Amino acid sequence: MPSSVPSFADLLGQCERRAVHLELRDSYAPSERFRAWQRGERIDWEDRATWWHPYDQLIADTVARGVTIRRARVVSEPVSDYIRWEHYVTHANVTAGEDVRWLPRRRSTDIPLPGNDFWLFDGVLLRVHHFSGDGVVVEDEITTDPETVKLCSAAFEAVWERAVPHRLYSV
Repeated sequence: MPSSVPSFADLLGQCERRAVHLELRDSYAPSERFRAWQRGERIDWEDRATWWHPYDQLIADTVARGVTIRRARVVSEPVSDYIRWEHYVTHANVTAGEDVRWLPRRRSTDIPLPGNDFWLFDGVLLRVHHFSGDGVVVEDEITTDPETVKLCSAAFEAVWERAVPHRLYSV
């Protein structure tokens, strides 16, 4: 069944000022890139052509238009192998222009957090990700409901304020 949810690229293309992304899971569906990392393969960060993906270019182009992109991850410690790998590949996100921070879950107890990961565009439009138990995206939902947007925006900002910048966070 075709999705009525606009693509991420379309949503980011319409974004004018800021996009924020909150991630709350300790693992997602494993990709081939993750499995390669588990086998000990590492990225040659000096050879950008081998790791630069269309997503990275989309982010770089969006940031070049003046849109600020921030990503916050709430993680359990000690971190899972998946989060250890995510931390490693975040070099690409940062290179593309994202500002990324990490919040140890134990420091989030008093923050009202939504039950799902999301992207918030220009503070008014949410793309909510719904996952299966094993980390596969089941569906995405779009909402502009003011109360939901307010909750998610406040949650992101509270996490962001406490989170550790990527360059200072060790796994």
